[in-house]
Amino acid sequence: MGKPDLSRRKFMIQSALASMGIVAGPAFLQTVRAAEGKNRPLKAAFSNAGLQATWCAQGKDTVEQWGEWLGVEIHWYDGQLDVAKQRAAVDAMAAKDWDFVAIQSLSIGSLVEPVQKMIDKGIPVIAMDTMLAPWGKIKQHTFIAPDNVWMAEQVTQALVDAIGGKGNIVMTQGSLGHTGAQGRAQGFYNVVKRYPDIKVIDESPADWDVAKVAQLWENLLNRYKKIDAAFFHNDDMALAAYHVIKNAGRENEIVLGGIDGMPPAVQAVLDGKLHATARNSSARIHWGALVAGYYAAMLKEQPGKDIPEFILADGPAILPPSKEKTDKPWLLKGYGIGAGPGLLWQEKHFLA
Repeated sequence: MGKPDLSRRKFMIQSALASMGIVAGPAFLQTVRAAEGKNRPLKAAFSNAGLQATWCAQGKDTVEQWGEWLGVEIHWYDGQLDVAKQRAAVDAMAAKDWDFVAIQSLSIGSLVEPVQKMIDKGIPVIAMDTMLAPWGKIKQHTFIAPDNVWMAEQVTQALVDAIGGKGNIVMTQGSLGHTGAQGRAQGFYNVVKRYPDIKVIDESPADWDVAKVAQLWENLLNRYKKIDAAFFHNDDMALAAYHVIKNAGRENEIVLGGIDGMPPAVQAVLDGKLHATARNSSARIHWGALVAGYYAAMLKEQPGKDIPEFILADGPAILPPSKEKTDKPWLLKGYGIGAGPGLLWQEKHFLA
């Protein structure tokens, strides 16, 4: 694909910003025109937890497409779902010069030294999805993330409602050092603690690894004859467990929910294989980081002055369509249709 002309580039950015309720005004137009007149493209480095995870892979696809539209040269440093490997990758990143960088850390605090090295060189650093460090430890440009506690509460509540507020429930966690996983665990407990007849029978981590999930769930199915529901910290793990559960012939016994709202999981909700998921918008977080870095590089926006320290990338809970029939669909949640079909279209176009 050739380099898009200014009018198409402007249209794509304006469309995506509009999806966040942001009007692309004079500052945006000034930035695009400035980029058009540069003698070289902007150079940006990105790293997320690991491209084995479909959420991370979708983020990379989004950044590369938006980078093409915006004229930003993207360099990717894969975290490989391994704290030590991501640290080595970001150490290598910090040895070079960039117009801006954006990082999703696999574990809080694991990247502080190389990130600080880049900040000291004047490179804007955008944190994505998970915290690089506790507030105040580093002066990152901004932090773009979902509300992990809220997402987990919505999915867990849907599961608890589906089993009538009583029974055995499992939580399969992500990486314990990942702030998103910690928030999702908190949201889960916020709900289940209100139900004395709910028993949490396992809360083992599987580190976002579908192979670990398969082994864990084979063991759980052998150990427990009654499992009523299960909450997973991401959709990849939920779908991996679903296949194990189905192979055991118990798919009609256990209600499942995940997080991320990835297309296969959204379709699984529509097909009745998963009961719920919630959209952690990989697209909005990744292209949001790209646009924030773009503004920082071109307009010299300053953290804490021109851009806030935190930007919420919210997303909906995805539940099955309502079975209720009415001539007033506006009185039903999600107009009786739900977020699923529209979200699939938005994800296809790197918008949500």
